[in-house]
Amino acid sequence: MSSLEKAKVQRVNENFDFVDTIRCVSMMGIVFEHTSVAWVTKSDQLSYNLLMIATMQLFKFVTIAFFIIGGFLINHKFTENTPVQYLRNRLKSTIGPWAFWVMILIALDAIRLVYKYFKSGGQMELPGIWTFLSAEIYNTVFFTSFWFVLNFLICITILLIFKKYLYKISFGVCCGLLSLVYSLNIYYGWFSTAHTIALFGFIVYLWLGVYMNYYYKQVMAFINTTSFKKLILINTVFFISACGESLHLINIGAEDPLNTLRITNILFSISMFILLLKIGKIPGLINTLKPRQTTFGIYLVHMIVVLYGLPLFFSMGLQILAEELNIYQRLAYHVVRFIVVYGLSFFIVKLIMGTRLRWSIGQKATKPKINDSNEGMHREEKSPSTTKQNIEVPEMTKV
Repeated sequence: MSSLEKAKVQRVNENFDFVDTIRCVSMMGIVFEHTSVAWVTKSDQLSYNLLMIATMQLFKFVTIAFFIIGGFLINHKFTENTPVQYLRNRLKSTIGPWAFWVMILIALDAIRLVYKYFKSGGQMELPGIWTFLSAEIYNTVFFTSFWFVLNFLICITILLIFKKYLYKISFGVCCGLLSLVYSLNIYYGWFSTAHTIALFGFIVYLWLGVYMNYYYKQVMAFINTTSFKKLILINTVFFISACGESLHLINIGAEDPLNTLRITNILFSISMFILLLKIGKIPGLINTLKPRQTTFGIYLVHMIVVLYGLPLFFSMGLQILAEELNIYQRLAYHVVRFIVVYGLSFFIVKLIMGTRLRWSIGQKATKPKINDSNEGMHREEKSPSTTKQNIEVPEMTKV
């Protein structure tokens, strides 16, 4: 192996040392955020608002971290393929599983609607099929966790369109200004503040990942010379600032005080990403949860578990109304909901991995080829490439 090839192999291994950690922590944070129904009601009490904000802010960095790590991983693909080739490969590996679980969720919603209709004795009015489908598709794609894939693909497409400017700071500044528009919109409400429909608000973070990968050695040199103490201090300052901004947004009656694209949260997200780069691989976490194989599946499955699995779980003798809980009970309830959802999602994904439906969680397995002759059951001598199960994970799942 040439020195250049060795350098490439070493670089890939170094990348995955921290990529798996960021992937795993970020997915846990996404699930934690999506199980936060305990905090649905706001309060005039400062103690309630502070605890609610601090609890949610802990993992508010994960969405931006997903985009950064996504850009980091796809940088080399931009140079190896033409834009059309890359998009074709990405759509083939990502859209199929995504569409499958979108349809599962819509089907479950349809079954629930029909059940309610019969339970009402036919008194409830059913919407037309096209009205129902159009509303379901819109709400599922833009207002559930399924928004991420569509937004991610749009961001990739834009980066590919402007591929020749990809490594220019000026291009990053332009993308950053787009994100700033969404940050200001949180205060002024020019359009919907939901981050799930901020189609151009996350381009800069995908670009940042590409840029960091391009200057990987310089980035790691800076991180390695920065102490943990300094990084923790910076993160603490940004965390407190983000909590303060959310509290201010609550006080002025903002529609979305915990919006991901708050300026302080952007700073907190980037600083947390750098801290996780510094931490690197966490062997116990990676070896147990296998994020490279399970992350995309958990992303696809967990929203269905939230909407249908949790109600079923808590209906089995444990009825809880969040509005009746005090702030500490709500915090405990939130943690329990997270454990249940993440645990069930992980279990479901592990089960699917052993079936023919593994393609639905972004995995493709190749089986050994067997050559049968007419003269007898003669098997080809198996080479390492045919005897070892080779699981391919789409690049988007590595975010």
